[in-house]
Amino acid sequence: MIINEMKLEIKSKSNNEAFARVVVAAFASQLDPTIEQIADIKTAVSEAITNCIIHAYDMKEGNIELKCQLTEDSIYIDIIDYGKGIENIEMAKQTLYTSKPDADRSGMGFTIMESFMDKLTVESIVGMGTKIHMEKVIKEAK
Repeated sequence: MIINEMKLEIKSKSNNEAFARVVVAAFASQLDPTIEQIADIKTAVSEAITNCIIHAYDMKEGNIELKCQLTEDSIYIDIIDYGKGIENIEMAKQTLYTSKPDADRSGMGFTIMESFMDKLTVESIVGMGTKIHMEKVIKEAK
């Protein structure tokens, strides 16, 4: 059962990445997470927002939607862009794969998101955008 939710829309500017990370951490704080859990959430959100800025919009301005929901024990985070989309999601999720090798990208974004969150799903339509859904259990179910 959802106990709270929020939605934020930001421009795909690099200085908004830190803002989004802090907003989600503040929202998650309602569940009294550990410092490590907050750090995990902030890292995953940072990677997802950075992917939108660099890959979805190629450093051009676009909109990024950030939606969060809380249940009694978990946070659910959706990060949505309306950029160019991902042609091959499975390839993009491979460790060290990058579509921008000349731009000094590490290809670790999805790997980092998966390692810091309990669940990650990616939906994308080429030319229409991408939705990244992440889940993190904060408290063990009673």
